[in-house]
Amino acid sequence: MSSLKSKIESLLFISAKPMSARQLAEIFKKDESDVKAAGDSLVNIYKEDKRGIQIIKNGSKYQMVSSPENTKYVQEFIKDETTGELSRPSLETLTIIAYKGPIPKLDLDRIRGVNCSLILRNLLLRGLVEVKEDRDNGESIYNVSLDFLRFLGISSVEELPDYEKLNQDEIIDDVLNPDQKKEESSGPEEVREKTEEAKKE
Repeated sequence: MSSLKSKIESLLFISAKPMSARQLAEIFKKDESDVKAAGDSLVNIYKEDKRGIQIIKNGSKYQMVSSPENTKYVQEFIKDETTGELSRPSLETLTIIAYKGPIPKLDLDRIRGVNCSLILRNLLLRGLVEVKEDRDNGESIYNVSLDFLRFLGISSVEELPDYEKLNQDEIIDDVLNPDQKKEESSGPEEVREKTEEAKKE
């Protein structure tokens, strides 16, 4: 149980949105009832300890949030974060979303080489991006918002400079599909040989 609670804590920490018991159960390959028991236990633990962070439950969904007692300080911090200039990592992430969106969060993390959860949360707070959940696999899909387009004075991302070229950028595609690139660079003959060897094994 303690191991499961630890895993749930980690995912709720990096998630920018609530996560359902069913979704967590699928990720951890556990029974949904076990996840609910662990999640409910975490809710009580955080509440009893009066920590600056709490885990709340709404229906069957769990989310890690700041304590209501610290709302004033959190709001001041968010105001500074959302009114100041974007950091370089935020600009890089926003650029990738603009030119390659709609894009799954996992692909964003892979391109940048780091977890983008906090950056995405900041961009969401600023209203520059929007997120939708893929119903088939539960993935978070990010795209730029209408406010982003209005801010730049354009009606669609296709009007961005060099959009067609950068949208098809092979360097980014290589990062997302390394196995495909490896096969292409090997040449047809080498790929055929590897396939035959695999069949023999």
